[in-house]
Amino acid sequence: MNPDKDLLARRFEADRGRLRAVAYRMLGSVSEAEDAVQEAWIKLNRSDTSAVENLSGWLTTVVGRVCLDMLRSRTSRREDSLDARVHVPDPVLRAAPDPVARTADPEQQALVADSVGLALLVVLETLNPAERLAFVLHDMFGVSFDEIGPLVDRTPAAARQLASRARRRVQGAAPEPERDVTRQRKVVDAFLAASRGGDFEGLLAVLDPDVVLRADGGSLRAAATKLVRGPEAVASQALSFARFQAQGVPVLVNGNAGVLSLQDGRAVALLAFTVSEEGLIVQMDILADPERLERLDVSALD
Repeated sequence: MNPDKDLLARRFEADRGRLRAVAYRMLGSVSEAEDAVQEAWIKLNRSDTSAVENLSGWLTTVVGRVCLDMLRSRTSRREDSLDARVHVPDPVLRAAPDPVARTADPEQQALVADSVGLALLVVLETLNPAERLAFVLHDMFGVSFDEIGPLVDRTPAAARQLASRARRRVQGAAPEPERDVTRQRKVVDAFLAASRGGDFEGLLAVLDPDVVLRADGGSLRAAATKLVRGPEAVASQALSFARFQAQGVPVLVNGNAGVLSLQDGRAVALLAFTVSEEGLIVQMDILADPERLERLDVSALD
């Protein structure tokens, strides 16, 4: 590798984590995010960047464009609605921290690529591709509208409007989660204990009045796919969760409290919880798709 290529490779590796975070927020898919980052690497090698003053910014916009094209292609193939598909975005797992380490510095948490919760990713999937690009790049990564506009074939002012519209939808639909994982875990443990004990009233006590349960069984377990709203309906559904808890492992799912259910050492379900600042469960996301569960990276759980 010549010196210039070697320098580009080192610069790219330095930005890889940020680029992967951009792509994951844009796509909600770990594998597609990796594909988008790899495509950015290919474009970097094929481009003359000698006049580029801010290579990190240039790479961010390249990844944004690649993700935009992928989203548009995905949208053109998707004929059914989000609710009909009840799609749970790809989760990112981490080992549940010990009690001493559960209150990490918020500024450090913000730097973790998987710190965006599944609840927010679900809402992002309701945005059209251009809105999602404008919101993710500007609100999450500070990219200027002067740079975003050309990516969506709009003026900077029009790009600002896209982000503003997306922001209103996100603020109106994405619940504000409790940030303290220790408090989250107490609520989740209370929910699981009530579920295991058949305590219907105990379940209702930890569920928000607007709680939503989203279960994604994929094509192989279509019967497991469902969308349930309201505390009574969710509590009734939760009484069947006891079978998930025999070998349940506490985990962090995108930075929030969750449970990975194992059977003979294999993942059979992943339960992710969004707990409100009031200490109530406002959203549950269950991944029960065997194909996607098999692809989960559980190396961080060792």
